[in-house]
Amino acid sequence: MSEKITKVAIVSLGCAKNQVDAEQMMAKIADKGFAFVQEPGLADIVLVNTCGFIQSAKEEAINWIMELIDLKNEGTIKHIVVTGCLSERYREQFVEEFPEVDAVVGISDYGRIGDILQQVDNGEQVYVFGEKEAHSMEGKRIISTLPHYAYLRVADGCDNCCTHCAIPQIRGRFRSRKIEDIVEEAKLLAADGVKELIVIAQDTTRYGLDLYGKLALPDLLDKLCEIDGLKWIRLLYCYPERITDELIDCMKRQDKIVKYLDIPMQHCDGAILKKMNRKGDEKSLRELVAKLRREIPGITLRTTFITGFPGETEEQFNALGEFAEDMRFERMGCFAYSEEEGTPAANYPDMVDENTREHRKDILEEQQDTRVAELYDGMIDTEMEIVVEGYDKYLAEGGLYFGRSAMFAPEIDGMIYFSAPKEMGLKIGDFINIRIFDVIDNNLIGEAI
Repeated sequence: MSEKITKVAIVSLGCAKNQVDAEQMMAKIADKGFAFVQEPGLADIVLVNTCGFIQSAKEEAINWIMELIDLKNEGTIKHIVVTGCLSERYREQFVEEFPEVDAVVGISDYGRIGDILQQVDNGEQVYVFGEKEAHSMEGKRIISTLPHYAYLRVADGCDNCCTHCAIPQIRGRFRSRKIEDIVEEAKLLAADGVKELIVIAQDTTRYGLDLYGKLALPDLLDKLCEIDGLKWIRLLYCYPERITDELIDCMKRQDKIVKYLDIPMQHCDGAILKKMNRKGDEKSLRELVAKLRREIPGITLRTTFITGFPGETEEQFNALGEFAEDMRFERMGCFAYSEEEGTPAANYPDMVDENTREHRKDILEEQQDTRVAELYDGMIDTEMEIVVEGYDKYLAEGGLYFGRSAMFAPEIDGMIYFSAPKEMGLKIGDFINIRIFDVIDNNLIGEAI
């Protein structure tokens, strides 16, 4: 009689950096002979890779854990393993409050996750928290995205110490990977069919400063652009004060680098930015946007803002709204300020009422929806190259394909929907040209050319 194989489901929450951690853990778990299932209810062991960044992320993680505890109590699943930023951030409290969880693992111990799951499978409880800066970024991955794109993490940790952010406490100091290690991983991904790399870190533009004594992102990008098989290289999480002339020149020179830049500005008011321990002010940010649009025509700019930061006045909020309107960012995310224990801003006076924070966020998002609608209306009768990401037979009579152009980052910027003759034989990961002919509910609608 064959030995029963233990089935594992992984739930990864939060950002793409967390997703890369989960993919590395999957490879180590697979090496120990475990089998993967997609549905937690079909698993013997469920691993939750948590996010602990802001209150809403913590609540999502805790809700998942409570649901899994119910499944365990019902006998549907056997064991629960918790990893990620939430477990790293709260350590002892986590162990005390969730005794039903079989293992709580800090970020430095991901390399042992296969052994830890074996211990759990044998009925042991495991609580391990090593030195967070010992967290390894190297090793095999099982890619969990669609096969034509993957995230490429170039560093971990953060040295910016923004007053509202707990990431330095959770992930430790900023640590860059070596260029040769990153390039080797990128070559393996390309050999496996990855055509789009999304370059990420807590602060991608800081890459290399700790290792090489300079901002080395342009050097890394030049190396990545030499890799055969890659078509698009995309940059996320680029801090405004470190977008150098060298980086702009690299984006202009290298055709594989998509003309897309994610710049988390957080605010435009100089006094608010200073309280956040951020650089710059409205004048410097306006100059940066103007420079990027001048030097890289057609660039897509994404940013994020925080509303209701302690002390934010109505006047400062209105200035932020006017700034967003003038800059006309193609992509914009917005968060209401979240008080995070252990951060300096949580102790600031003049806290803005939570309802006001949320209301201000809603205003910015509604204004952005209007700008996106105007942007998309102006794209009717234009042609663009897109990558196919799926087909939905229910979207319209006969169904519609969907995919992304270079101005759409995966998972955050939505999709473009289009029709195409069946004889084209389109597959996920194919690049084709389409013509846009309509906009419905802020979705571009097109047809294959």
